[in-house]
Amino acid sequence: MRIAKSHLVDPERNQFYGIAAVALSFFIFAYSTRFGQISILAYYAVWFPLVLVDYRRALGNYLRYVWLFAFAIFCFLSSFWSMAPSVSLRASIQYLTHVICALIAMRVLAPRTLALGGVVGCAAVLLYSLLFGRYLYDVLDGSYSFVGAFSSKNQLGFFASLGILFSYGAVMIFRERGLWFIGTLMAGLLSCYALMASKSATSVLTTLAVTGLSLVMQMSLYLAPRQRRVLFAVAIVFGGALVTASLQFGVMDAVLGAFGKDSTLTGRTYLWQQGILAASDTPWFGVGYQGYWVQGFAEAERLWNDFYIASRSGFHFHNTWIETMVETGALGTFTLALVLLTSLLGHLRRFLMLERSESALLFFAISALLLVRSFVEIDIIFSYQIGSFLLYLAAGKLTIAERQNLKLFPLRRPMPAYAVTQLG
Repeated sequence: MRIAKSHLVDPERNQFYGIAAVALSFFIFAYSTRFGQISILAYYAVWFPLVLVDYRRALGNYLRYVWLFAFAIFCFLSSFWSMAPSVSLRASIQYLTHVICALIAMRVLAPRTLALGGVVGCAAVLLYSLLFGRYLYDVLDGSYSFVGAFSSKNQLGFFASLGILFSYGAVMIFRERGLWFIGTLMAGLLSCYALMASKSATSVLTTLAVTGLSLVMQMSLYLAPRQRRVLFAVAIVFGGALVTASLQFGVMDAVLGAFGKDSTLTGRTYLWQQGILAASDTPWFGVGYQGYWVQGFAEAERLWNDFYIASRSGFHFHNTWIETMVETGALGTFTLALVLLTSLLGHLRRFLMLERSESALLFFAISALLLVRSFVEIDIIFSYQIGSFLLYLAAGKLTIAERQNLKLFPLRRPMPAYAVTQLG
């Protein structure tokens, strides 16, 4: 039986394959440490063969968009000065191939397909965790927490957050109805339950913030683009004043206290301090990609001992930017920030400039979630992680003109001429 190429690589016709590929990828990102190398090979087998099916559609011309590869290339180059060159070389090659898979997915997936695949994938991940999960002692919180089939409650909370976000996108943004509506509603409820069970303050607060922001932005779609931009400017001023007032009057401490945390974030601030001190020793280029947490290195061993990490692995500074500064220095941190901020601001610009853009709203919400979490978690700098996959997929969507998606998601009114000019 022959399968038409369009059913694999055409975003308008490959919904079945796309949903299955996204769901499988999410499950592998969650549990690759459990299922081993065979699961990573399955991940590659989902995306790389599409290059053989239609290399023009799957790859495009990435030479025009070097900024997408800037951080991955810098990580590879760091192998030449790394404190652990073999570790950095292997990890950087894995990260680079991971980025390529994400960009292939970006080329062949429609936003609606990604949302539905995300719903299915997150539901499968969370259901597996609820069926085979466990409680684990958290050295940062000093308490026992439900971590599912993960090693950290924050990872369980992250997938629950994404499950809620993709469920919101499928129902509220892309208006799914019928069986998809029922299935998405059930997946959303499952995600809410898993989020509460994880008791992850990071995940709960970021989910509420990003979902609330997405709802407000979606309501603003009924306004003209000019009015939308004015509303957004007012919201920035109001939000800044609210955050300042919260810090001034201790509201933030009260919120943290509700989750059993204090102003030190139960040990994170000490880790950040140690990370900043480590980064100051090699401020420009760092110690090499993944070249700090290596067994036998004195500082890594000391911190593992301080936080009772008997396995001497799987630990980090709980801050993406500090971790990146330590490993790749200021130059590497700049290239990573370039990708994340370009994705965030690029989709925001499309949302504010176009008459109506559902896909821009979805990718802005994903980028916003990754940005907020980056200050307390590590989601986007390692290979085979859902955060880095979504980061490059969202950023890569900026290389495709929005008008190419009009058949899937038509505007209510014709696109104004200035928007076409801006995106062209």
